Amino acid sequence: MAKSILSRYIDPEVLGKVQGTPVRPSGLVMGNLAGAHKSPLHGFAVEFAGHREYVIGDDIRHIDWRVFYKRDKYFIKQYEMETNFTCHLVLDVSASMRYGAKAQEKMLYGAKLLTTLGYSIVKQSDRVSLTTFDEKILGYVPSGNSMAQIQRMTEHLDEIEPKEKTDMAECLAEVSGRTGRREIVMVFSDFFTDLDALEQVLQRLKYQQHEVVLFQVLHHDELDFRFDGMIKFIGLEVPDELLMQPNELRNAYLSALGRFNDRFEEICQANRVERVLVDTSRNMGDLLVDYLNQRGQLKRAI
Repeated sequence: MAKSILSRYIDPEVLGKVQGTPVRPSGLVMGNLAGAHKSPLHGFAVEFAGHREYVIGDDIRHIDWRVFYKRDKYFIKQYEMETNFTCHLVLDVSASMRYGAKAQEKMLYGAKLLTTLGYSIVKQSDRVSLTTFDEKILGYVPSGNSMAQIQRMTEHLDEIEPKEKTDMAECLAEVSGRTGRREIVMVFSDFFTDLDALEQVLQRLKYQQHEVVLFQVLHHDELDFRFDGMIKFIGLEVPDELLMQPNELRNAYLSALGRFNDRFEEICQANRVERVLVDTSRNMGDLLVDYLNQRGQLKRAI
């Protein structure tokens, strides 16, 4: 049963495309295990970072004698410690996320996307947690770095049925309250929410020095709005219905969506938050390869 659930969220073909492309933090991270990422702390291991003046109690083995002969003072060599990181995966499972059929349903696509990223992160010995929410936090899988963690995540995802509205700001505030500092928070949602309230919680996450990535998961219908004939539009989170010709609504809809996304992007840039627009009609392997390569280039540029 567990294997069957796992196969619902992880596609071997997608994994094959992203294999060998690591998920790296863009800045310094905190962790409690040795790993492959720079820590904001200093120690005596891995990569040379600089000198500091010797104080009584320092290990004399780390004295730089070449500097002593030049300056007649004792200086200690310092190195960047390397550590593991924790990535918090947060999935919106409100009713609007159930739009779309089969593999292009927004929640299923988002769940597969985060599970694939989680699998890749665990494979490189880093840690992931999972939080699901709508109007409140529905589920939480504490962080872990074993393959059993991915199984626990997929078992929880398979129990979710989107049916409620969302209170994103309140739920993300709760997520920020349980995280440490200098971790990674990845949120998967359509982000059809109060952007002003969202900005406040994003500022809180950035104040905690987290790296924040927002995957805006939208169906192609929402991006293109090409429907034919008379259509009845039914609200997923409100009990409204609208029967009309889509071509009468398309221009106004696309204009409103453009203004919303422009405002969303403006908030992300102002708060140094990464936004990734996801079209569920796109091949997930190609999307992840493009994203991870772009992320790697950004990291090298910092």
